[in-house]
Amino acid sequence: MSTPHVVVVMGVAGTGKTTIGPLLAAELGVPYAEGDDFHPAANIAKMSAGTPLDDSDRWPWLDAIGQWAHGRAGLGGVVSSSALKRVYRDRLRAEAPGAVFLHLTGDRALIEERMAERKGHFMPTALLDSQFATLQPLQDDEAGVSVDVSGTPEEITQRAVVALRRLEV
Repeated sequence: MSTPHVVVVMGVAGTGKTTIGPLLAAELGVPYAEGDDFHPAANIAKMSAGTPLDDSDRWPWLDAIGQWAHGRAGLGGVVSSSALKRVYRDRLRAEAPGAVFLHLTGDRALIEERMAERKGHFMPTALLDSQFATLQPLQDDEAGVSVDVSGTPEEITQRAVVALRRLEV
């Protein structure tokens, strides 16, 4: 990509944000930040117990991600964040106006299968329904692209690179 964007890899749990994010960052030659690392301990405990976060839980988390993205403006970077609602993406853009979104999308059954195979992750598959219920896909006025998560991580990453390059045209 000619101008290094900050790319927010978004989507419901189990779409591969933590897998695709680092691969995309390596492909683009920019640093990667794991969005889950920005959660306060109370959020992790709540999700581990199978309780969905509410917006008051999310604001400090989104602000921290937005601040990281702001610090990477003009330098580029990739960060993961579910960013399921438009208001969450708006909050991220308030901190980092040039951020673009990569929405990882896919069949619910495939995503649930991948979630079930994960080891040591705090997000239980029981919360997948609430994730899909909350999801507001990217709208036409939002800078970003959607990429299907079927196939290998490398195939998904290559589709993402191609789609993101189209944003620059």
